[in-house]
Amino acid sequence: MISHYNAADLHIHTTASDGAASPEAVLSYVAEETDLRVIAITDHNTLEGAFAARRLAPRYGIDVIVGCEISTAIGHVLALFIEKPIPAGIDLATTVRFVHEQGGLAFAAHPFGALVASVGRRHLLGPERTDLDWHLLDGLEVFNASLWNPANNRRAAQKAQSLGLTQIGGSDAHDLAMIGYGRTLFAGTSAADLRRALQRGETQVIGHYWGWRGVAGVVRKRALRSRPFAESWAGFKKDSRQQV
Repeated sequence: MISHYNAADLHIHTTASDGAASPEAVLSYVAEETDLRVIAITDHNTLEGAFAARRLAPRYGIDVIVGCEISTAIGHVLALFIEKPIPAGIDLATTVRFVHEQGGLAFAAHPFGALVASVGRRHLLGPERTDLDWHLLDGLEVFNASLWNPANNRRAAQKAQSLGLTQIGGSDAHDLAMIGYGRTLFAGTSAADLRRALQRGETQVIGHYWGWRGVAGVVRKRALRSRPFAESWAGFKKDSRQQV
């Protein structure tokens, strides 16, 4: 890491959406197990986890950016520095306008990622989208630690460089152990310093990938969390049939 730079992880999930750890557990882990002092909580289509983390953040000496991973009509967008929920499922231009109206910043999440809804692809495994105005966005996530194919991150970096868009990195952590695997480097120490760097395009990105072990761990934990519901639902259907 460049000595006068600090690092932020701008893509973290909690139990408010599909993460395995509570907002407080995330803060505790970041404070005790990493050198990060700025993070963004970006749960899917909700701000609840980010608000909870921000309330608790002073106890841990962490700056928390309120964010959200929004499911637009064509793929996922990371909205940072927002305060109000933004509807899912609407077009990209309107989504970004709603972000900007709040004074927030909008970045394409894993813009060329396969098997996940990405604005740069027409389908989950489809070709690159050619009808997209990338300059609607404030920048691109050029390193996402969860992607199984590094070429998709390289393509994002090439796109950002060719268009002069700000580059960010994030872990896309759904598990505590993955936090910090993707990082956005910036001059300064605070969320306010990071915001200025993002607006000026003065960031750098580093990271390493989850690997198959990390991906398998997340899949296993999701399956375990969903099992009680599946069993309850099966029992409910069985009881219903018996009562008919």
